[in-house]
Amino acid sequence: MFNYIYIDESGDLGLNGSKYLILSALMIEDNAKLDRIIKNMRRNKFRKQLKKAYEIKANKSSEELIKYMLTKLNELKSVRIIYMVLEKKKITSEFLKNNRNKLYNYVAGKLAKQIKINKTYIEIKIDKSKGKQILREDFDNYFLKNFEKISKDRKIIIQHSYSHSWSGLQFADILAWSCFQKFEHNNISYINLIDQEKEEVYHVW
Repeated sequence: MFNYIYIDESGDLGLNGSKYLILSALMIEDNAKLDRIIKNMRRNKFRKQLKKAYEIKANKSSEELIKYMLTKLNELKSVRIIYMVLEKKKITSEFLKNNRNKLYNYVAGKLAKQIKINKTYIEIKIDKSKGKQILREDFDNYFLKNFEKISKDRKIIIQHSYSHSWSGLQFADILAWSCFQKFEHNNISYINLIDQEKEEVYHVW
């Protein structure tokens, strides 16, 4: 059903920073639909606001723009959204507390367990937050290891790039930020715009 999966996060990995870390996964069959939405936003309704914006980021966008993107997602078929919610004060492992990359991988691994593979070819695209190649490879290996057992006829590609490269990552950023507002700031005005039949929320322990 889904050919493309876009993953982004909101919050931080530091124990003294935000109370929550949110990972969002946007799964879609046809990513060209996301491209068209953003292209139309840049040409029409949000032309002035996005004129100098290299990419769309929730923390730099207006309330109107964020809510517009969320409602547009509701209009698309073959869309699934998964949120992984980590309340950082509940982390008991000293290893994870002291290793931010491993903590991120741990939460992403929990996310992978919730993704059902039903296509022979899947592209997973994630924001290039890990600067070193060895860290990206470590993430890829851990993430794939946590998928359900994958048959040999299925191919999964993981790509890391900056969010301006893919419209799907800009939507994933909006989604993660919206979920973060709910848990970090008790603001449900954004996430409540999403069709509940399209989303799943899981808590990481």
